[in-house]
Amino acid sequence: MTDDTQARGTAGYLFETGMLKRAKRSGWWIVGVKDPETIAEHSFRTGIIGAVLAMMEGADPAKVALLCLFHDTQETRVSDIPHIGRRYLTAASNERVTADQVSAALPAVIAGVQAIVEEYENSESLEVTVAHDADKLECLIQAVEYREQGYQNVQPWIDSSLGNLKTDSARVLAEAALSMTSLEWQKVYLP
Repeated sequence: MTDDTQARGTAGYLFETGMLKRAKRSGWWIVGVKDPETIAEHSFRTGIIGAVLAMMEGADPAKVALLCLFHDTQETRVSDIPHIGRRYLTAASNERVTADQVSAALPAVIAGVQAIVEEYENSESLEVTVAHDADKLECLIQAVEYREQGYQNVQPWIDSSLGNLKTDSARVLAEAALSMTSLEWQKVYLP
């Protein structure tokens, strides 16, 4: 395989992941959010939350952020299937989708994305636990923001996210987020 073929395969993967900037998180439509966040927006904040949680829990922040960054990249091919819809569909595993995404046209180094996704989906390491908590905490925080915007049907998302948190740090941050407004951080900077 030529270097040009590998470069084109890698560039193609980068274009594919760019679709996440346009793809909406469809579960929010169930509660009436007309223009929900994109998958990329969710993944970005999940990565930030993951790094912060990792620091609080004594895990590797860079590894957790990396796990979070790639945790939903498969949705370029299978879409964001809401939890309620998954009971009616049989979808390929995230590992299988990722394997197709990082096909033979990619250099072996980039194909290492497969290992990242497999770890996120199958490991029980502290980093994976923190990454999963970051995903749930991001959903909870987003639900709080949507509730402030007038979407009243988000409480099941908050309850589910809160109930699935594993680490003490994530639970503490969730409780803090639930006890404040999304703009309260401005009080520190504004007179």
